[in-house]
Amino acid sequence: MYVRALTLRDFRSWDQAELELPPGRTVFLGANGNGKTNLVEALGYLSTLGSHRVSTDAPLIRMGAQRARVGATVVNTGRELRIDIELNQGSANRAQINRSPVRRPREILGILQTVLFAPEDLALVRGDPSERRRFLDELCTARLPRLAGVRSDYDRVLRQRSALLKTAGRQARSRTGSAAELSTLDVWDGHLAAHGAELLAQRLRLVHDLSPFLEQSYRSIAPESRTAAIGYRSAYLPPEFLTPEREPAADDVAVLEAILLRELAAARGRELERGVCLVGPHRDDLDLMLGSAPAKGFASHGESWSFALALRLGAFELLRSVGTDPVLLLDDVFAELDRRRRAALAAVAATAEQVLITAAVPEDVPPELEAHPLRVETAGEADERTSYIEGRPAPTTAG
Repeated sequence: MYVRALTLRDFRSWDQAELELPPGRTVFLGANGNGKTNLVEALGYLSTLGSHRVSTDAPLIRMGAQRARVGATVVNTGRELRIDIELNQGSANRAQINRSPVRRPREILGILQTVLFAPEDLALVRGDPSERRRFLDELCTARLPRLAGVRSDYDRVLRQRSALLKTAGRQARSRTGSAAELSTLDVWDGHLAAHGAELLAQRLRLVHDLSPFLEQSYRSIAPESRTAAIGYRSAYLPPEFLTPEREPAADDVAVLEAILLRELAAARGRELERGVCLVGPHRDDLDLMLGSAPAKGFASHGESWSFALALRLGAFELLRSVGTDPVLLLDDVFAELDRRRRAALAAVAATAEQVLITAAVPEDVPPELEAHPLRVETAGEADERTSYIEGRPAPTTAG
């Protein structure tokens, strides 16, 4: 798989851009703030409908614009598909496949698969559980695009159930509650358990499938270090579900739904008292282990970087093992890595169908990659600066 063409309009610092991209390795060179990261961020957005840098879409729209557009022509085993998305201020985003509108933006998921490694990935090891849940869910969705709908449904039910818990909890404390409200809560319990079980089953399957690739990737990066391993962490699942060695079963969704319903019933009193949902995949985590110790809090800085890199390389190898190569996006990472880690990443990059790299200077990129350079510059003043590719006409006005 590779991206043959990328187009941007009013995305971040880019007034507009139309890039033809070859297979192989391309490096976007430029000083910090020139807009090179925005290019790989745009492709990451088309792949996941999210940014690796911000949690909302608003910062992606160029200052002063009402909407941003990102499009790409994706070639996969000789077949071309065009995907476009429009990000709108104050209204729903819109998407197209081959210039035809689709009902929901998530329908483009799966057409472009990417694996992005960036300095922010250190948070996978040292950050909050939400970072690791996002890693799991984005990789699950890359493997099974329909899971995007399950995630959306689960989030909607979680919001509505949480609002009901707050209301019912206040009324219970003031003794004004009704049986009807608790009956409504039973209905939402059923919805949460049904969607949550589907999400859990895919997360557990992913942990099982990713585990050997993660262990192998970490060993190649840090052979002298302790063995790296992953597991699933949940306060309500039986221990046998939490180890990566467990083989996924055909009836997992039904079993997990029953577990969630049981645990929701048991937690009802505590949930009403606190006004929050205490049971479900939104409270789970990914256990990252080095030897017998958790990586978070016990790994050195170098070991943390190695683990973060191994997670991304493991994801890349997992996706390519069941399909075509995803596009590998490397955002200013070579400058962060020592010689051994640079070599391990370069070895994988050398075998990928397409690699898009950002770097401040050519010396940051291993020479054996022989990456084709494109220099990113900016023009304009202060907030109206806009990015462009050197050798092509620079914009004369802000877009």
